[in-house]
Amino acid sequence: MGVLREVAAPFVVPGPSGVAVRDRLKHLTADDVRVLRLVGDHLGSLASRDLKARCAAGLDHDGDAWAERKRVLTGQSSSRWAGSITKATHDQWGLARRAQLAHVQSLEAGVRTVAHRLSLPVGEKGDRHTPGSYRSRREWHAKLRRLRVLQDRLEAARADWQAGIVHVVRGGKQLLNTRHHLEAARLTEAEWRRRWQAGRRFLAADGESGKRYGNETIRVTPDGEVSIKLPAPLAYLANAPHGRYVLAARVAFAHRGEQWADRVATNRAVAYRIHEDPVRGRWYLTASWTIPPAMAVPLSAARAHGMIGVDTNADHLAAWRLDQHGNPIGAPLRFGYDLSGTAPHRDAQVRHALIRLLHFARRHHLAIAIEDLDFGAEKTREKHGRRKRFRNLISGMPVAKLRSRLVAMAAELGIPLIAVDPAYTSRWGAQHWQKPLTSKNRKTTRHEAASIAIGRRALGHPIRRRTAPPHDDQSDRRGHRTAQAGPGAPGREGTRPRIPGPRTRCVPPGCGAKAGDQCAQHRSGHAAEPVQLMLSL
Repeated sequence: MGVLREVAAPFVVPGPSGVAVRDRLKHLTADDVRVLRLVGDHLGSLASRDLKARCAAGLDHDGDAWAERKRVLTGQSSSRWAGSITKATHDQWGLARRAQLAHVQSLEAGVRTVAHRLSLPVGEKGDRHTPGSYRSRREWHAKLRRLRVLQDRLEAARADWQAGIVHVVRGGKQLLNTRHHLEAARLTEAEWRRRWQAGRRFLAADGESGKRYGNETIRVTPDGEVSIKLPAPLAYLANAPHGRYVLAARVAFAHRGEQWADRVATNRAVAYRIHEDPVRGRWYLTASWTIPPAMAVPLSAARAHGMIGVDTNADHLAAWRLDQHGNPIGAPLRFGYDLSGTAPHRDAQVRHALIRLLHFARRHHLAIAIEDLDFGAEKTREKHGRRKRFRNLISGMPVAKLRSRLVAMAAELGIPLIAVDPAYTSRWGAQHWQKPLTSKNRKTTRHEAASIAIGRRALGHPIRRRTAPPHDDQSDRRGHRTAQAGPGAPGREGTRPRIPGPRTRCVPPGCGAKAGDQCAQHRSGHAAEPVQLMLSL
């Protein structure tokens, strides 16, 4: 039997540090669209060259190199545009760097797994914790070649990591590869070109507190007027003073519009991004700003009114309400979603399921307990082998999107969110809770039992229902010690309370009053209450 890993303590998830709202730019004229594309293409070319320079600098980049890059861009755009471009480049390089490290770690895990399986005799089976060998000599030989390929990839990736070399594609590597498979993507070359150009445009500007309406580069007035500071080479396109171009469209943020208006009215920083959806032929404006971190609710306060444990699955959220002692209340809950179809449809399905979950939690004043899932290293072919369906199942679970949306929506409604270690929740939940909660009218699923395990772990209770009974006999000598009461609860080691009235047909009311008296049960010489038997005539 393998050694169980240590389970991390639950914690209250902190709220988001920023918000973003979006609105469509309606009623744009042909001149507006032409200017937006010219400005976006010009700034996009500058961003591409700046990203190339940043990647070439590698680990030798410092503050002086950053200032030099900004000076080069300022002459071809403006000081504020140059600052936005260099900052976006720095963030993109850092993201690529973190992704490269994750790729190295994934290759290392794959090499270890394949090497371990190759070291075992052919046909040897594994257990729950370690995989076994390969089934045939032919598969063993194929995996030996696979090991060499992984080792070569690991060596190349590790060398790039140590040298600070990253590979980034502005516009997306997936869209770039689509160019070679236009028929499979059902796109023409012109349609692909429009998407490629839209993905490589740059029309984003960071805000600055103290400046007019919080942003001098892309300015949005309280009444929704949008104007852009044109780069120096395109200043001839201005239709307003000081080299600005005012769009015909006006924006009105339906979500968080009051918060945005308050920031704009007080000249607080707001960042804007303008982008085109080439599929629909629409333009959008996204406003974002940072918010102060909200004070996290203490864990003890979040546990005060109970919990609703949530188990995340590929097509639904399984949930069960628990009281503060860890006892399940009522019937289990199921919030389903369909992840087939387009990305907007999948996103709407996840959002709808979370809304129903959050409304239930707010209606009953409950905190939400959810697993701190991360399937980054759990879906590799080296770990699960032929279990392709299981790998696809894990890959299809919207873990990151669900987690980010749940954190943001729970913080907006003021609902505490508690993250727990996902270790053994499904296994122990099924072992201790699935069978006792199954009846003739309701069959408890493994996922519903796992939600109870998640909620009990968030409440600080052990997952198992009851501690072991007394080992010497079946009497109440040691008392019924349940796992439901806390360590400081009075009487937790005592016997069950006296219930008025006869408990059996042969015991009349009033008898057995001294059953809970430990003195009467254990001390010699103490007169125990006589038991009167009723003989049926």
